[in-house]
Amino acid sequence: MRILPTILLSILIAAPVAHANPSSEGKGFVIGDEMRRLVTQNRFFLSTPFGGELPLTYYVDGRVDGSGEAVGLGRWLAPTDKGRWWIAGNQLCQQWEQWYNGKQFCFTLEKDGPGTVIWRRDDGYSGRARLARR
Repeated sequence: MRILPTILLSILIAAPVAHANPSSEGKGFVIGDEMRRLVTQNRFFLSTPFGGELPLTYYVDGRVDGSGEAVGLGRWLAPTDKGRWWIAGNQLCQQWEQWYNGKQFCFTLEKDGPGTVIWRRDDGYSGRARLARR
């Protein structure tokens, strides 16, 4: 029965995206120290296919907090979760305590204009996130 929450969370945050042009002004892949700054200075709001946003907060000490309450995740799984994050190479990696059954995922981040990034997870899912300064 634990597979149902994983499938539902994947459906909610996986949205198709158009490929961004990295050479455009304000666009391009985020790597190294720039990724660490971007992640710790902003709150990420992942766009969902149903019009809601899933907020994620990354802390300097490696903690990450997420809340699916705004998109109604409480009906199917833990509405909030916490985990840890780190940077490996040029990828943002994270592991939740409950979501995705604690499986580790890594992402690339690509700027898609002011205050928006495209994330691509190592299992093929991708989507957009709006950034808000903390």
